[in-house]
Amino acid sequence: MAMEIRTTRFGSVSIDPGDILLFPDGLPGMEDCRHWVLLADTQNDCLGWLQSTTHPEFALAVVSPRRFVSDYRVRVFRTEMVPLQLQNVQEAQVLVIVNKSGPTLTVNLNAPLLFNIGRRLGRQVVVNDGQPLQFAITPKHAQLRKSA
Repeated sequence: MAMEIRTTRFGSVSIDPGDILLFPDGLPGMEDCRHWVLLADTQNDCLGWLQSTTHPEFALAVVSPRRFVSDYRVRVFRTEMVPLQLQNVQEAQVLVIVNKSGPTLTVNLNAPLLFNIGRRLGRQVVVNDGQPLQFAITPKHAQLRKSA
């Protein structure tokens, strides 16, 4: 049975409760936001939105980091992966948050979002190999709307 959530960006959205992702620790700065859902962007198929189900004002633009850095790898200590309950760390799905820095769109490669889709668990981690916090997305990388 579908449920409705309110959002400030998308209005009222109907979601399947089985699509809700649990971030047991929340996200840095939003620790009380533990339930999120991934929404597709209707105008850009490479862009998604991580929308809080409990705080209508929180929606984060997300993309696959490999769209911009083909050899991107997440290097974290194994203990960072334990809360995701993965049988194999290679099964983790990875997204990064898109930010706007002046006229430039950037992605945060230093703190990716990791998911165990099967268990509906998510976690933001900080990599241990010094990836950039603001990796600029140039027109050669992809065409993302400037509203992200």
